[in-house]
Amino acid sequence: MAAKDTTLKTASVLAFERKLDPSDGLLFAGDWNQRDSSAWSPITLREKSVRGTISNRLKTKDQDPAKLDAAIENPNLQTVDVATLPADADTLKVSFTLRVLGGTGTPSACNNADYQTKLLSTVKGYADTNGFDELARRYAHNLANARFLWRNRLGAEQIETRIQHLSQGQAVTTWTFDSLKWSLRDFNATPEAQNDFQAMADLIAQGLAGKSHVLLQVTAYARVGAGQEVYPSQELILDKASSKKSKTLYDVQGVAGIHSQKIGNALRTIDTWYPNEGENLGPIAVEPYGSVTSQGKAYRQPKQKADFYTLLDRWVLKNEAPALEQQHFVMANLIRGGVFGDSEKD
Repeated sequence: MAAKDTTLKTASVLAFERKLDPSDGLLFAGDWNQRDSSAWSPITLREKSVRGTISNRLKTKDQDPAKLDAAIENPNLQTVDVATLPADADTLKVSFTLRVLGGTGTPSACNNADYQTKLLSTVKGYADTNGFDELARRYAHNLANARFLWRNRLGAEQIETRIQHLSQGQAVTTWTFDSLKWSLRDFNATPEAQNDFQAMADLIAQGLAGKSHVLLQVTAYARVGAGQEVYPSQELILDKASSKKSKTLYDVQGVAGIHSQKIGNALRTIDTWYPNEGENLGPIAVEPYGSVTSQGKAYRQPKQKADFYTLLDRWVLKNEAPALEQQHFVMANLIRGGVFGDSEKD
């Protein structure tokens, strides 16, 4: 009778729930000097039909010049969604809530009890040694610098971000940050806001450790100019033939909005530990393969042995703990959540 294989293997069913859980962001318009007022109007979407020109790259090889001329000379007619501030409002307000959940590293689904035991032991060892302070500090930094505004952050004259810790529906503490003083390239805290920032980071760390219930109300004010265009999320239309618009923007019950997934991506843009061959590329979002779709590149390819799965398997299955910064990366992926099981098929 063949001996039973007792080698620890990755569970084929392995899933984690995200521990940073943002809501959709809603967009409002008002006046910078009235930030404490409740008189903020929802920003709504409207359609605009434009007569543009053909500007995309055309294939010219072996093409009939007359047909090329006709294609270039024809107008480019399109209908798009737009969102703008009113002519009498100079400031964009973006508001969302963020839950910080405990149980980091505890699978929501796992069909291998031995693997789960070893995984939880590994996570506990990390938490006991390091805590979640470094990760929480980076998440807090991305709240303070209003990275979640994305394109709305560019060109803003002033940005103020207010973060409230809510308990039973009431604000227990409020922290206010001058977001343009907070870098998008590194995670060095601004000295004049060190105390408030550290208090917020400590609260997030407690939430990730399951020591405190953490619900944050995040509100950012960006002074961009009266009547200026603002940028909600753009919807991905898979069936383009069914849509008459070239660009469809996202709204929540008539109010322009930013996808919760896009806000989450901004908050987890903390990975500065990826192999970058000495280039100063700045942080990227925490993803198992370091994928940056806007660049069409993955910075943590398996051949580099720096991807999430390689690091996790070595750490849990082989007791080969990676460097501390790569441990941060692995834990950040567990906080991100996802389905990470290993297929039983070869």
